[in-house]
Amino acid sequence: MDLYVILGLEHGATESEIKRAYRRLARRYHPDINPGDRTAEARFRQILEAYETLIDPERRTRYDSGSPIAGEDRRTSGFEGFDFSGRGGDHAATFGDLFAEVFTSRGEQRPAPERGVDLHHTFTLSFEAAFNGTQRTVTVTRRETCRTCAGTGLTRLSTGACLVCQGAGSVRTVRGHMVFTRSCPGCGGSGQQRPRPCEPCGGTGQQTRAESVAVRIPAGVADGERIRVAGKGNAGQRGGEAGDLYVTVQVTPHPLYHREGDDLFITVPIAVHEAALGARIDVPTPDGGAKVRVPPGTQSGQRFRLRERGAASTRDGRRGDLVVEVKLVLPRLLDERSKELLREFGRINGENVRESFGE
Repeated sequence: MDLYVILGLEHGATESEIKRAYRRLARRYHPDINPGDRTAEARFRQILEAYETLIDPERRTRYDSGSPIAGEDRRTSGFEGFDFSGRGGDHAATFGDLFAEVFTSRGEQRPAPERGVDLHHTFTLSFEAAFNGTQRTVTVTRRETCRTCAGTGLTRLSTGACLVCQGAGSVRTVRGHMVFTRSCPGCGGSGQQRPRPCEPCGGTGQQTRAESVAVRIPAGVADGERIRVAGKGNAGQRGGEAGDLYVTVQVTPHPLYHREGDDLFITVPIAVHEAALGARIDVPTPDGGAKVRVPPGTQSGQRFRLRERGAASTRDGRRGDLVVEVKLVLPRLLDERSKELLREFGRINGENVRESFGE
């Protein structure tokens, strides 16, 4: 059969075209890629014989002229020792060069481990749940280490001799009149078959799974604060550590309290007589009711501080304060007796409250 046809080339093809054709066909028909396939093995023998003849200028000239190739010059096309270098000198493509392209090296050339990617999630909490702390479960879709191959991305074949070196652990390379022996690139010198990519994970070492993750919400978490769950991001590449899961908390507003830092603020209405004469008023707090003493002559907008009645700090656990602002509220309706008393009060206390206003 025409050797050019075997390689899919035109007569007169250049050396680089012969090499490219050989590499392309070898990647398809090589016996280590097609274990047990006798048809592919026979096809590869033809490809190898065609390549060895056409890549050698002297042998190619004799072939093109129709002269028979001497028996001693015809390389054995079997796989004994797998000396696939041809006689093209330094310009010939060695099997080691081809093998480096077909298989990924997993020895010292292996890329460094990479940390997994962080994942992010957001959920909403009530004011009370954020104030007291709680635990929530979130479902995240994350990349995990493949359970079949334990993250290696490989699965072993049945034990047997390496198809490249026939179990010898080394291959020969011919350069001109010199023969070199080196460790087999197919098995790394072990003489045994190399593992194959893991099918469940496609050789990546990872699989995508949905997982329920329990997230502990510390007491006092504020709106927009992020909680880190270590190791619950995507698994790392090539043995690298897993990323983290970051949960952003959104806290719904409360009808009574608003928060500034770890302090809580509340506005409480008081009556005229309470502000004027003083009183002890009931104030709601997140921990229950509390009493606040309003001194005589209290003005509207005046503030009182209840120590450690605010939110807990997520950093050190110390609580902020509850700041109570009083707001003076007049009665809606006044009877004649009340009006007369206020007139009398005005005559007795005739101070001009706007005396310095606008100065």
